[in-house]
Amino acid sequence: MDTLSIAAERIITELPGPKAQALLARDAKVVSPSYPRDYPFVMDYGHGAEVWDVDGNRFIDFAAGIAVTSTGHAHPAVVNSIKQTADKFLHISSDYYHEHQVKLGEKLNEVAPMDEPVMTFFANSGTEAVEGALKLARYVTGRQRFIGFLGGFHGRTMGSLAFTSSKYTQQAGFFPTMPGVTHVPYPNNYRPVLAGADQGEAVLNYIENVLFKSIVPAKEVAGILLEPIQGEGGYLVPPDSFLPGLRELCDRHGIMLIADEVQSGVGRTGKMWAVEHWGVQPDILTSAKGLGSGMPIGAVIARKSIMEQWKPGAHGNTYGGNPLCCAAAFTTLELVQQHYMANAAKMGNYLLAEMNRLAEKYAIIGQVRGKGLMIGMEFVEDRHSKKPAKEFVASLIHEAFYNGLLLLPCGESTIRFMPPLMLPLALAEEAIAIIDHSIAAVASK
Repeated sequence: MDTLSIAAERIITELPGPKAQALLARDAKVVSPSYPRDYPFVMDYGHGAEVWDVDGNRFIDFAAGIAVTSTGHAHPAVVNSIKQTADKFLHISSDYYHEHQVKLGEKLNEVAPMDEPVMTFFANSGTEAVEGALKLARYVTGRQRFIGFLGGFHGRTMGSLAFTSSKYTQQAGFFPTMPGVTHVPYPNNYRPVLAGADQGEAVLNYIENVLFKSIVPAKEVAGILLEPIQGEGGYLVPPDSFLPGLRELCDRHGIMLIADEVQSGVGRTGKMWAVEHWGVQPDILTSAKGLGSGMPIGAVIARKSIMEQWKPGAHGNTYGGNPLCCAAAFTTLELVQQHYMANAAKMGNYLLAEMNRLAEKYAIIGQVRGKGLMIGMEFVEDRHSKKPAKEFVASLIHEAFYNGLLLLPCGESTIRFMPPLMLPLALAEEAIAIIDHSIAAVASK
């Protein structure tokens, strides 16, 4: 059966259904309108990389709750860990100790990308983890300034929001945020901002020979915060020279390199951490999203020599290190280590090859990029001007939804593909068929 026939069999004609419509009406009365919702999917349950809405419609999930359900929806081993823990106790504050937190800390020490022991501060989300990393860097270095990257997304609380620059709407109405953050371009050879064929080298040169000489004293910079592969900014993979060069720059000036792996970590790129693709070791690493397979947990993972400088009371929280979340995270890391990291690399190679085949078929696809199951497909009105095809992307996401595939955008005109790491080949093939069919359908309108 050809791909168009496969996709055609999956077309859903009535969305949202009656049960979904009823819940949407209730939601509109009581839930904040600030959530950036793209289409009316009302979830009932999920299994693996498939989800069903309240009216019984089935979808393939290539959004995974924004790269969160790393082991798939309701993985039985994760669910069982949560249930067994819940039978004992639901909460104990960070004033005390419990086995699940220590056990998870030991596991993170095992898998961290540093060549020395690490210690972990547990939080409840990615933005909390970033806030903790910023406080730690300031506390240990005694410096106040930071460098971030244009297009970055690090959260929406006031410290992390100071770095977030993937869309101005995230900052609009909230100025002033935390002071002391200077942004530089993220290296993007497809859409270069600075002069030079290698944008990685160009950005490093800009930091060293423009920024540090004209506006930001290097001796006042506590840390450089970046996503090793930029998420909301467009699923951008930096040139190979960039991260090693940034590590060297930080070492030379006594600056902490902070890797925000909230979206790219925990096996998503085919390695446990994205920085491992370049052999770079950060001083501090933040994790969340896929760490708990859907349970709310974040982590600030730092070299022990850094973390142990914090004095009791310097930072803390009430819910961080929750036993249910720690149990889920430990099981998640075990599953990713043993099975799903390798599957992410394998399925990522398959999807990249198939998406590049689609790029040969459809001129509106400007570039396909990514590692593992963190893949971006950028759409352009024509390949010469590279003008972002924003309206096409919005239409394509909706078309795919009505054909049974959940997708999310990023950047100006990129669709990101971030399915659960356990994605089987059959669903990957079905998803490619739906994407193919949906592009053709939108292009013909």
